[in-house]
Amino acid sequence: MISIKSSREIEHMRRAGRITAQARELAGSMVRPGVSTLEIDTAVRKFIESQGARPSFLGYAGFPGSACISVNEVVIHGIPDHRVLKEGDIVSVDVGACIDGFHGDCAGTYPCGQVSDEAMRLIRVTEQSFWEGMKFAHPGCRISDISHAVQKYVEGNGYSVVRDFVGHGVGAKLHEPPEVPNFGPAGHGVRLQPGMTIAVEPMVCAGHWEVRVLKDKWTTVTCDGSLAAHYENTILITEGEQPEILTTTE
Repeated sequence: MISIKSSREIEHMRRAGRITAQARELAGSMVRPGVSTLEIDTAVRKFIESQGARPSFLGYAGFPGSACISVNEVVIHGIPDHRVLKEGDIVSVDVGACIDGFHGDCAGTYPCGQVSDEAMRLIRVTEQSFWEGMKFAHPGCRISDISHAVQKYVEGNGYSVVRDFVGHGVGAKLHEPPEVPNFGPAGHGVRLQPGMTIAVEPMVCAGHWEVRVLKDKWTTVTCDGSLAAHYENTILITEGEQPEILTTTE
């Protein structure tokens, strides 16, 4: 069942979202040559805990890190380790924080030093596809209106969207109904209602959309080795035409 949040629950989610967004910002500021993904993960965990929250991902279904840190062809669920970032990498950081019993969830992709023009374009198109979806994140629209807008923008720019993983509801659980795909025809699925809180997260490949999960059962890479980017925010469907971004540092 899809959860419609009360005003009190929304306040808790704003708090969780702010901490989560601040953790994403911290992680992004650390993306530079010579820094390991484990160093970033450690900093994210310490920050979240310093705010009285807990990392949503740590131990979730056995995940060993506080953040998913995915480099280059890794789309999502990269496990932090001693890998040292190098000039030209692109680094996707997905973080979650839980406080007062509610979660925030967000992600972003960052250039490591000087990256290629194509890599930078992929990052920008991925983020913009999220905002294209936001044009349909209001009452009267359906989930697939968001999905279709994301896909149309991504494919119009020559890229592809991952099919095997999708966005989701967020609240007292990190993953709640409904699923929020980044593809599909408009006019289908759940009708959006005020009080719904969902994570919209385009996962975009420079090449083909097919992905595979490595033997560690987490790390998900593009099958063709092409670059991938990820952008995500937790949003609140409001009474008006504009959703509220809950994962904001403001």
